[in-house]
Order: sequence, then C-alpha cells, then structure tokens
Amino acid sequence: MAEQGPTAIATRLRNQLQSVYSLDPLRNEEEVKLKIKELNEHIVCYLCAGYFIDATTITECLHTFCKSCIVKYLQTSKYCPMCNIKIHETQPLLNLKLDRVMQDIVFKLVPGLQESEDQRIKEFYQSRGLERVVQPSGDDTMPDSTGLPYTSFDHTKAHFYRYDEQVSLCLERHSSTHPGKDKNKLTLQQKFVRCSVRAEVRHLRKVLCHRLNVEKHQVQMLFNNESLPDHMTMKRLWLSHWFGKAQPLVLHYTVKEKRR
Repeated sequence: MAEQGPTAIATRLRNQLQSVYSLDPLRNEEEVKLKIKELNEHIVCYLCAGYFIDATTITECLHTFCKSCIVKYLQTSKYCPMCNIKIHETQPLLNLKLDRVMQDIVFKLVPGLQESEDQRIKEFYQSRGLERVVQPSGDDTMPDSTGLPYTSFDHTKAHFYRYDEQVSLCLERHSSTHPGKDKNKLTLQQKFVRCSVRAEVRHLRKVLCHRLNVEKHQVQMLFNNESLPDHMTMKRLWLSHWFGKAQPLVLHYTVKEKRR
C-alpha cells in the first residue's frame, strides 16, 4: 500500500467532501453530511480491520494503528506493516506515539464506539478485580509500551535492553582449570543465561564476578579456547561463530587464582 503523509490524507478528505456536495466545506456554512464508509480507509486499523482504539502512530512513517495491534505486531518485526520501513534497529516500540487527536476524531465519527469501548474496559477490570489507572494527560510517548493498562510505574527506571533481541547462553567452566578445594565455589550453579544481543563480553565477566565473588581480573571468557575481547557483542559473536546452530551459545570461562 502506498505511503500517504498527513497533508495528502487531509487533501484527499477535502476532495471527497467537495465531490459529494460540489462545495467547499471550509468556506460554506451549510451542514455537510458524509457516509462513514467513505472515511473508513482513514480511521480503520490495517492490522485488525476495526476502528482505531488507542490510536498509535509510528513516528518514522506516520502510519496509525490500534495500540494493542501494533505492539503485538512489533514483538516479531521491526518494520511498519503498511510501508515496510524500518522503525528502529533494536527497540521499535520507542518510535510509537499515542495519537489522541486521531482517537478523538474516530470517537466523534463512529456512533457508540467510545461508550462501547469504555464499557468493555470497565467489564475487563471488574471481572479481574483490578482498579483502573488512567494515564496522566500530556504524556503521549510510549517509552515502555507493553499493551498493558497504564500504571504509575516509573518507566525511566526500566531495563534499557528490555525489547532487544534475546540470545540464550550456556556458561561452562573451562575443563583445563586446575581442580582444587574451591572448585564448586568457583563454578556457576545456574549456567544458563538469557540476555540482549547488544550485551558485551565485559558484561558477562561482570556477572560472573558477582556470582562467583571474585575480582574482575580473575575471570576470562573463552570460545574454542580463544580469549574473547571485552567489547565484542553477543550478536557479533553469534553471527561469526554460532550462526545456524541451535541455542544456547556455549561459552567457557576460567577463574584465575587470586594473587596473594
């Protein structure tokens, strides 16, 4: 479907009005009536084929969808479903914006839609014994959109890598490490880890140091008996050494004896 900007859409709406009544509704005080079906292509969600609910616009291309529809769609894609433009390299939800103007227009154009939606939301909360919390006005951005009801949670404290692609790792202690009395102490009890593809080797070293209670210089990450640089990301490591293989990606670590 061809991409249309907001100016083109507004012009097209005006032309449709003029073609129906052969007058300019912007300069004429006469009441203008228009069939709702002639506006459907502008107020219907491309994903669910229903009228917009919590209208949400992609800031990169200005295409609008229902909030729940686009959030669910972007769980498996980074591209706009209409024009296929890349929304964001790793966190597409950051480039979504609630479109309150569009939602107000839809509620005013479609009879009974707002009342029906309010009743449906009310029944949802009542059936689950939950208290509905309304989002404060003026906060249209969606830095941590999940499709869940709005709460007072401080999204600025949310995990930065939450919506990244994930990779599963298995952290094994290298077999060449000399066994000793602290062997069990220096071996992870939970060796499976799931992290962002943007995580770097230095982050894994930091996690190991924390779990094993050792100094950072004591821990070294290995792949195929080769030391890994701290700045290497999991995505680069996966593509260069593990592409096409089943998860998890197996990495090894060594723990040097603490110098006295």
